[in-house]
Amino acid sequence: RFVPERMVPFSFPLSKCALWDPVPMGDVIGSHITYYRNPKLSMTEKTLRLAYRHAKQNEKKLFSCFLLGTLAVDEDGEGITLSIDRFDPGREV
Repeated sequence: RFVPERMVPFSFPLSKCALWDPVPMGDVIGSHITYYRNPKLSMTEKTLRLAYRHAKQNEKKLFSCFLLGTLAVDEDGEGITLSIDRFDPGREV
């Protein structure tokens, strides 16, 4: 239950020293999901058809939507699978 008179603002105390040194150290390296793993994309036909129908019915060239799913590492540890199983057109507001 939301009771405004009992709500207390949350803030961290001011600090004069940082917990780590922000200066970069060492060589620059790239980190990407496909560097160590082989990605696979799995999408249900129903989700793809809903997204396609929504795009065709939309009058705008650009619109926003959400594709929802799960990300899992394969049993052998060599790949990842992104399984998309839901489509959410979002809201205009």
